Amino acid sequence: MGLDGVIYILAGSTFGLILKMFINYISGRQKVFSSNNILIVNVLASLFLGIFVGLNITNKNLILFFFVGFLGCLSTFSSFIYQLFNLIQKRKYLQLLLYYFEVLLLSFLFFCLGYFITLICIK
Repeated sequence: MGLDGVIYILAGSTFGLILKMFINYISGRQKVFSSNNILIVNVLASLFLGIFVGLNITNKNLILFFFVGFLGCLSTFSSFIYQLFNLIQKRKYLQLLLYYFEVLLLSFLFFCLGYFITLICIK
């Protein structure tokens, strides 16, 4: 990967970070690791992923910009894992299971929603 690839990743990650910070700002929460913030960001990232997969992007630069840069910075897998770890430390096992399945199920459903909406709109 050349310098142009790095620039596309940096540009995409900048927009992903701006959107993530905007979501934290509008949710009115000061805690970045709030489970609501993590859920919103992961579901939104999954929706975008479904849309981009539905568009069948093959351009290398767009893949670097959207998939690697934008979605890589927007989605919060490490924050999700950190939140699960905090729930284990607090011995809130039922809340841990509910949160885990909530994030996975909603993320998958929003991925499918984005994918199928894109397919319908393209036809």
